[in-house]
Amino acid sequence: MKINDIGMPKGANRKMKKLGRGSGSGHGKTSCRGRKGALKRSGRTTRPGFEGGQMPLIRRIPKRGFNALFKNGYQVVNIESLNRFTANSTVGPEELKKAGLIGSVKEPIKILGTGKAAKVLTIKAHKFSESAKKALEAAGSKLEYLAK
Repeated sequence: MKINDIGMPKGANRKMKKLGRGSGSGHGKTSCRGRKGALKRSGRTTRPGFEGGQMPLIRRIPKRGFNALFKNGYQVVNIESLNRFTANSTVGPEELKKAGLIGSVKEPIKILGTGKAAKVLTIKAHKFSESAKKALEAAGSKLEYLAK
C-alpha cells in the first residue's frame, strides 16, 4: 500500500448545502438562516458565551474566593530535600534549579522546616520559616538571606 492509495473514510466528504436555489430545493428564501436577528445577517457572529440575551452561565454561577493581584509567591523547598547536596557546599538558587527543586531562579525561595537536616550546608534563600531556622542552625548550617 502506498500513501496515494489511502482515501478519505466513508462519510468524511459531504456535499455542500446548495443555498438560495428556490423554495423547491428546501433551502430557498431565507437559506436555512431563519427570520431576522443577528445570525441571519452576513458577517455577523456572536461573542463566545452569548446565550441569545439570556443571562450567560459565567454570570449566573457564584464567584468564590479571592485572587490577589500583587501576590508574593514563594517557591518552597523542604529541609529534607536539601540532604541530596554534598556536605559543606553552598546551596543557592542555581543549585536548587539544577537539582529540580525549584522552577525559576528569578522567583523568591522559602525554606520550610519539614524533615531533618543531616548535613552542614551554606544555604542562600529569600526567606526561612522559624522551624527551618532552628533545625538548620542546630545542624550547624549557615543561612544567608537574598534580596528580592
